Amino acid sequence: MWGSNARNAHPIFFHHVLKGLRNGARMFTVDPRRSETAQWADVWLGIDVGTDIPLANAIGREIIHAGLTNDEFIERATIGFEDYQTSVEPWTLDVASDVTGVPAEAIRQLAHEYARAPTAQLCWTLGITEHHNATDNVLSLINLSLLTGHVGRYGSGLVPVRGQNNVQGGGDMGALPNKYPGFQDVENDEIRLKFETSWGSPLPAQNGWHLSQMFEAMDKGQMRSLYVIGENPAQSEADVSHAIDVLNRLDFMVVQDIFMTKTAELADVVFPAAAGWAETDGTVTSSERRVQLVRKALDPPGEARDDSDIILDLARAMGHDWGNPTAEQVWDELRSLSPMHAGMSYKRLDELGGIQWPCPDENHPGELFLHSRLWSDPIGGPPAPFTPVEHSPPLDELSEDYPIRLTTGRRLDSYNTGVQSIGYTSPIRDEETIDLSPEDGEMLGVGEGELVRIVSRRGVIEAPVRFDRGLRAGLAFMTPHFPDEVDTNQLTADAWDPKSGTAEFKATAIRIERISETVS
Repeated sequence: MWGSNARNAHPIFFHHVLKGLRNGARMFTVDPRRSETAQWADVWLGIDVGTDIPLANAIGREIIHAGLTNDEFIERATIGFEDYQTSVEPWTLDVASDVTGVPAEAIRQLAHEYARAPTAQLCWTLGITEHHNATDNVLSLINLSLLTGHVGRYGSGLVPVRGQNNVQGGGDMGALPNKYPGFQDVENDEIRLKFETSWGSPLPAQNGWHLSQMFEAMDKGQMRSLYVIGENPAQSEADVSHAIDVLNRLDFMVVQDIFMTKTAELADVVFPAAAGWAETDGTVTSSERRVQLVRKALDPPGEARDDSDIILDLARAMGHDWGNPTAEQVWDELRSLSPMHAGMSYKRLDELGGIQWPCPDENHPGELFLHSRLWSDPIGGPPAPFTPVEHSPPLDELSEDYPIRLTTGRRLDSYNTGVQSIGYTSPIRDEETIDLSPEDGEMLGVGEGELVRIVSRRGVIEAPVRFDRGLRAGLAFMTPHFPDEVDTNQLTADAWDPKSGTAEFKATAIRIERISETVS
């Protein structure tokens, strides 16, 4: 578990992990905090925030030097090993220990046990991806799987545990600025022609903007209107004061949602939508690529309507009649254009209880292991590339004025900006706090429950102190769950990864002030 507090953020998934542990599996947890997940681990590697690449590179170097690489797999199924080997050579166990804060022996133990295990999985979530070098962080883990052959076979693989229901399905359907449905490249002329022919309309030849680029474009006046579906950027964006300022300067904004979010309150028009999991027909895709049918159980309340019906009426109002297709007809159009979904008829999805893509035809059972082709001889398709990656520390640097590193995450009883969870009480829910180590509390002269002022280079908020012995000195923790009371994203940095567009929520530099001293 690398950068994943799955016990809190993915509790149902973690129940399956616990079954594995009871059956004899061993778990290593890489996390700056001794989180609820780390408490179940055989070994906890308490990494300094933003040093994942040095740790991964050191593990890779140790695997190579210990002679634990899967040479047959590397030779047959990969490219770029020599360049990778050269790139990790400086990252000895001692050097990596100095940079990451993880004892050299713990790094060595993880390297040897991962490489020697008959089967092994690398699981990660936002602790890896909410950084300015998110993509490189993921690539550093992929390199480890290629070194050892822990990919594309039963019990071994790379497992990005998705942060929200149907995130995978959204990407599959083309909700990405550079991909059509089925992850087909926008800038590929042949692919684009296929979609233009089917849709009867010319399509842009260049990739679109991802979310961070959209906010930059809005800030510069290059993007003057916005259509938001099921998102709450007025509370979820990093440096949220700036995000709200940008949204307020738009000429026009439409929000389509099942809740009157803070973003919807800023909108010119709000379309009340149906809840997709209970009030509409369609499909969702799980983290394991399994497409499953969702069936309407009840009618949406009041004036709320199915998302697709709203979009179809909007198209008609703009002069384009797309008819009134059923969810199944929309899906059939999708699978006529997306080869990896081609064999997934509603009939088969119903009979089989879901199918994993790719599924190229109606005789195909769905691919159990996405990268199983790497074990064919010769392999199917192109070889898997090693990708050398370099360490790049957090951009929001610690200093005398901002000496504490704030990282953010989820708690078990709440969810994201609280839109879906704050309306319900929970016996295990407490108010939002700034979690500190007891050592930092003593150094700052603050007591548990004391209200303090938290200051970053972007904003100032107040929150009560809570001591957490799972935190080391110099590290603080907060959540974004209660923005109406404690708006954590006033503090976070909006630096973002140029490859994925993800903001660096996990590495904010802060200081903590006693309010009584500040007032006096």
